[in-house]
Amino acid sequence: MASNRNKPTDDAVLDAARDCVLAVGVRRTTLTDIARRAGVSRMTLYRRWPDVRTIVGDLMTREWIGVAAAAQPPEDGRPVRERLVDALVEGVRAFRAHPLLRKIVDVDPELLLPYVLDRRGASQEAFLEFFETALRAGHADGTIRRGHPARQARALLLVVQSFALSAPTMTDDTDPGLSMDALDAELRDILERTLAP
Repeated sequence: MASNRNKPTDDAVLDAARDCVLAVGVRRTTLTDIARRAGVSRMTLYRRWPDVRTIVGDLMTREWIGVAAAAQPPEDGRPVRERLVDALVEGVRAFRAHPLLRKIVDVDPELLLPYVLDRRGASQEAFLEFFETALRAGHADGTIRRGHPARQARALLLVVQSFALSAPTMTDDTDPGLSMDALDAELRDILERTLAP
């Protein structure tokens, strides 16, 4: 976002965009709808965002980084690997259950394709930075296998992203061993084995 960002106005616009998208989806949301809900003029929106998709891109960044921030491991004296694995599994669960993600997946899934197939978004860059910091701390305390931190961070993102976005396609209501909880336990095991020295 631009450095001249007006935080209260931007947050009001992003809150309004979230409400509109949750109500009708991205395709049916208009700049007029967002401006009305935010209590600003359409010209205020046009000065910052050229279209609804750009606003939604900023909204997704804000919301996903918020999920990651909420899942960050506390400094509670436990080894880094244990705290990181807990944070990643909880973050995946929170992301998967997030109402905005659910609505986009249900109504406008094509919005996610560029971030899965073509390029990294701002939230993915923020996740990579968080992962690298944690990995370096885990290298330092000896609880995480030493390796190229940027490469390890990218591998972690690929794993958790797939569990966040695709895990619902892998469940089977007739088999408790294929429940979402069972898949999340498998994710925990994968992360532990991947990160262990």
